[in-house]
Amino acid sequence: DRIDPIRDRIVLALRDSTKPVIAAVNGAAAGAGMNIALACDIRIASDTAKFGETFAKRGLHPDWGGTYFLPRIVGMAKACELIWSGKMIQASEALELGIVSQLETPEALMATTLEMASSFAAGPPIAIRMAKRAMYRSMDTTLREALEFETYAQNTCSDTQDAKEGIAAFVEKREPVFTGK
Repeated sequence: DRIDPIRDRIVLALRDSTKPVIAAVNGAAAGAGMNIALACDIRIASDTAKFGETFAKRGLHPDWGGTYFLPRIVGMAKACELIWSGKMIQASEALELGIVSQLETPEALMATTLEMASSFAAGPPIAIRMAKRAMYRSMDTTLREALEFETYAQNTCSDTQDAKEGIAAFVEKREPVFTGK
């Protein structure tokens, strides 16, 4: 019945961050480690990584948001199997299940992750922030509510200098330079 204020604040901070959060997984992400990765927006793993909801093997219940995130990523039946069995899965299966979006060699993992992060950082911060909020919000709303928020977000973004810059760059056939204004 008690909540863990530190654990829950960390999970909520990952989800509520206005910036994209990317997990780079190299090695075993088991139990809480897997669920912290699941709380991130995107997960990239080395091809030698392993993932497991190992709580049941210890007589424990998943925490760090595992029962929230895993069914939304892999579907309820597969989440039940992974949580109840506590088995570890290879990175290739995690990719097939959508737990990770990309596999790299251990040596290339951080470079790939930083390259992705840099590409997001160079993007329009207001549009990215609004898109993140819209996607997560849509998980708990109706289609009508999601469309209404999309309209609000699009109208907000359309009034920014970044939108003007993005359109000008497209017309001028050059890369845009976004400032967050």
